[in-house]
Amino acid sequence: MKANYKKYLLNFKHPSGTSRGVMTEKETWFLMLEENGKTGIGECGILRSLSVDDRPDYEEKLKWVCDNIDLGKEELLAELTHFPSIQFGVETAFLSLVSKTPFELFPSDFTKGTTSMSINGLVWMGEEDFMKSQIEEKLESGFTCIKLKIGAIDFKRELELLRFIRQNFDAEKIEIRVDANGAFKPDDALEKMEQLAKFNLHSIEQPIKANQISRMRLLCENPPIPIALDEELIGVYGIENKNELLEKIKPQFIILKPSLVGGFSGTLEWIAAAEKLSIGWWITSALESNIGLNAITQFTYSLNSKLPQGLGTGGLYTNNVDCPLEISNGQINYNPSKKWNIKNLE
Repeated sequence: MKANYKKYLLNFKHPSGTSRGVMTEKETWFLMLEENGKTGIGECGILRSLSVDDRPDYEEKLKWVCDNIDLGKEELLAELTHFPSIQFGVETAFLSLVSKTPFELFPSDFTKGTTSMSINGLVWMGEEDFMKSQIEEKLESGFTCIKLKIGAIDFKRELELLRFIRQNFDAEKIEIRVDANGAFKPDDALEKMEQLAKFNLHSIEQPIKANQISRMRLLCENPPIPIALDEELIGVYGIENKNELLEKIKPQFIILKPSLVGGFSGTLEWIAAAEKLSIGWWITSALESNIGLNAITQFTYSLNSKLPQGLGTGGLYTNNVDCPLEISNGQINYNPSKKWNIKNLE
């Protein structure tokens, strides 16, 4: 078996804002395998400043994987515990290598194009007019679940955006999720959540920064809005530690990004830990290219979750890979008549 890797910069169509700053490009790495005339590809979707494997030796570790590819998937994964995005790339590349085609990793009615999955429409942070135009576009496009990133503009103006949605659509018609990305201070988080609760929200992601376990536990005890952990899960290794974290905090939901939590195997560990405690979950992408998004989407469909997932990021870039994934009326589907085109990567 041969293996090599390649760095690739994805360019955003529009600057995309979170509480950690504005992004104009996104770095990613592709792992390519070749054996007996077959090829496989996986994406190592590192997210700088957020991924636990944002380390100076990241590329060195990718080179080590290629030099030691004959160890096989399981042994490689065991050596990559502290590099979850590379774990995701390795898992995907090996699946791709043995699949009927390099991109049909989890064959199903979804990959046949006969069924689809509900997703949320993502509204990025920015000036009020920009956020409002995004909201209008998502509503016109048929989304019934909208996720707003909050914490960048004045909080009162963010409340006005929520009021704008609720003046036109009640909670029966439009589900609203908000993502604070840890932007609230522990001392005022509860007060802000109480103000947000007036708009009948589905949930709030990571209201305060991660690693404040006692403060987060208090917020989750009887929250005005159900709380979903996101960044809190990053860098937690092993099923015992995952069980312990969820038992301490007892959130209402967890949100799983395979590139950040150790690929498919790490995601399944979190799901097992959550379901033991009757904690809900959904899966989102972490700004991967369509290579990684395709893998996450097919994997997610195989788990049969009924909640809207966070998989609508494929249209963010000017230089993404052409693929059969399509979004229509708040649903993501796979159109087998559309062909993959990875010439961008050559």
